[in-house]
Amino acid sequence: MAEEKQAPPAQQKSNRPQQKPEEQVKGAVNFTRAVPAKVEEIVGRTGTRGEAIQVRCRILDGRDKNKVIRRNVKGPVQKDDMLMLRETEIEARQLSKGGRGSH
Repeated sequence: MAEEKQAPPAQQKSNRPQQKPEEQVKGAVNFTRAVPAKVEEIVGRTGTRGEAIQVRCRILDGRDKNKVIRRNVKGPVQKDDMLMLRETEIEARQLSKGGRGSH
């Protein structure tokens, strides 16, 4: 009786085609570079139905480190939350003082 030796799992062939590191695999997740920012102040609600919240946040890393900018955030947010910003150059417009029905 001859014993058959199986190759270790790392050396077994897989059904998946081999890809080169620079090729993009179909269905793969690619992340963009993001810069962390900490929410320092909630300014108010904005948008036609109040669906966005305007916040002032301090950028913690990257080219604009320690810069404080105003951004609109969709979804729940509170003071001291961390945001991951894709870009730090564009700032949101300042909210107007008037509310609904003001002239």
